[in-house]
Amino acid sequence: MSEDFSPADLARRDIERIRGYKELLDFYHSVQWEGRARWGERRLTFNYAKVVIDKVTSYLMSGRDFAVEPVESSEEAEEKARRAEAALYRVHQENDIEQLDFDTEIDCAIVGDACYKVIWDQEMGGVRITSPDVQGIYTWRAGDDSSRVWRLASRYNLSAEEAELLYGMKPRGKEGTVTELWTDAEFELWLDNTRIEQKPNPYGFIPFVIYPNLREPKKFWGISDLTQIMEPQREFNRAMTQLSRILELSGNPVAVLENVEESEDIAVRPGAVWNIPEDAKAYLLDLLQGGGLRLHIDYIGLLYRTLHDISESPRAAFGGTDRDLSGVALEMELQPLLQKVGRKRTIRTAVYNRRSRLVLKLLEKYQNEDFGDNRVNVVWGPLLPRDVARLVSNEQVLVQGGIHSRRRAMGELGIKDPEAEFARWLEEREAILKMNRELTGKPVRGGASERVESRGEVSEE
Repeated sequence: MSEDFSPADLARRDIERIRGYKELLDFYHSVQWEGRARWGERRLTFNYAKVVIDKVTSYLMSGRDFAVEPVESSEEAEEKARRAEAALYRVHQENDIEQLDFDTEIDCAIVGDACYKVIWDQEMGGVRITSPDVQGIYTWRAGDDSSRVWRLASRYNLSAEEAELLYGMKPRGKEGTVTELWTDAEFELWLDNTRIEQKPNPYGFIPFVIYPNLREPKKFWGISDLTQIMEPQREFNRAMTQLSRILELSGNPVAVLENVEESEDIAVRPGAVWNIPEDAKAYLLDLLQGGGLRLHIDYIGLLYRTLHDISESPRAAFGGTDRDLSGVALEMELQPLLQKVGRKRTIRTAVYNRRSRLVLKLLEKYQNEDFGDNRVNVVWGPLLPRDVARLVSNEQVLVQGGIHSRRRAMGELGIKDPEAEFARWLEEREAILKMNRELTGKPVRGGASERVESRGEVSEE
């Protein structure tokens, strides 16, 4: 597998991609001005880009859940699906998956790509899910299918002590570079430029799930949320800095003297007396006259709206509106954000489903489990506050009118597993009908007299 591979070659691979990651990370961490600042130059940074990244990610990850449904409709298949779902939740809890996914999504929105690694941890005796730094991920893809990865290299650094503890080898320097090389059939481990292990891939698949933040057509690597707003963000910082300078100079006025050769003892302070020649003029420079300040403020407002528009994050998404909005009006106001989050969730659904299937495969292999043939689904929560009573009323009308099925109504109401819920409803309905049949025609005590219940005491509805 490695005849054409050397870890040293990775330094010359994907140079532009890695450099782009570094620039995007610096921008997120407030390194937003170009060039070096001159001595004494003021540069204000209002990191609106970071706020947008954090806010959109919070909306994206709200109310997420997982469900496993059997492909076949039988008691045995349903029991296996329940065990698979319980095992999946147990793995998620052991790996603190909510925090891991949120941190990964922040990083993905910044650099445009992310990665999960799903392996069997012998020491833990369970599945380990991690999120490697995508800056150390390199892929080889099939020419006619850019989405299919046939070889992957994962590169990361270890200290000399860690390398010796884990692999029994000490690198030449204080740090060593570890490179994992994976294909479906083989696995190799390198420390610096020395191969220290080579063996068949124990899993039979590459245990990595790589995905983009937002997909660019015909491209494998994704698009960062920062790309579109970097230029408006820089201009916003520049405009705010310029306004700050104007206000500072206006608060410390500049004295202008005409027809004066020397300006000793001229001070701008309360009660100051100036002695100037008879034909000279003196006045304070007013930088705010003529409405000039208003132009700066209007321009900053325009940049502010531009940042909201390009980032697809309306002001209402930050909890601030100029007027009271109904539920429908608020949804219309937030449509750009809803559409952006919807595009991301489409990608994440496939990613989390694939990750879950890898988890179940490892559990079947190393714990001799049999989970059967199941569908693994991601259940996304609503992005906006919902009027549950109104939604229930609407779905009731749609179900009674034969427009929506009961399963569809459950899905609209956010039920995690509509199939299981519908099965429980059928069981309850059967129990109620059975009870009605047993009670029909039997005498029932009702005070001093007896009455016969002709239709039964319990109603199905």
